[in-house]
Amino acid sequence: MDWSGKIINRKDMPSMTLWAVVPVKPLRRGKSRLASVLSEEERTTLNRKLLAHTIETLVKLPELEQVLVISRDPEALALARYRGARTVLEDGAPHLNIALTRATVVAATYAARGILILPADLPQISEDDIRTMIQEGEEPPVVVIAPDHRKEGTNAMLINPAGLIKYVFGPNSYERHVALAEAKGAKVKILELPSLAHDFVLPEALAFLDGQLQYWTETEQIED
Repeated sequence: MDWSGKIINRKDMPSMTLWAVVPVKPLRRGKSRLASVLSEEERTTLNRKLLAHTIETLVKLPELEQVLVISRDPEALALARYRGARTVLEDGAPHLNIALTRATVVAATYAARGILILPADLPQISEDDIRTMIQEGEEPPVVVIAPDHRKEGTNAMLINPAGLIKYVFGPNSYERHVALAEAKGAKVKILELPSLAHDFVLPEALAFLDGQLQYWTETEQIED
């Protein structure tokens, strides 16, 4: 396991902590379904900027004990550490749900009470919407879900306590996560949050950027 960051004495930690987990595909291979509208260089730049933006937003929130990025891409992990996140190297079969389960085990080792799963492709992510999710997830057992705008996928999810349900990200994950939470007797809270509703999955998703596409895809050195 490539675990970056100082070793924490669990006796010095609060008894209840919340970790954000951000899974990241290889920066040079992610967003392949945008190949019809963006070049490889533009997609790579887009992935870098989205990851940096996501981490910068999350590390500002004092409600989060840690931000943990899991990826098999050394470049993505280096960028994450530079922006203030901790990292885990994904190994084995490249599967999102397996990676998230592994990251959850790491967080639980450090006494995380809850897990907030967020992708790195939400350009409009806001601190206020993340705080709303956190507030709604304070009393376990609870699963808080922010679906995509089609109410098919799960764009963000808070699980308290950590490990309450398994991860089933993929087709129709929204309904599947709801069913798993209900089967566990957990409270299920569905939040339709504007900044978490749109991700970069299909070319038509670029339309809501309102002229900001050039910023996200223009090659430049990301400033501190």
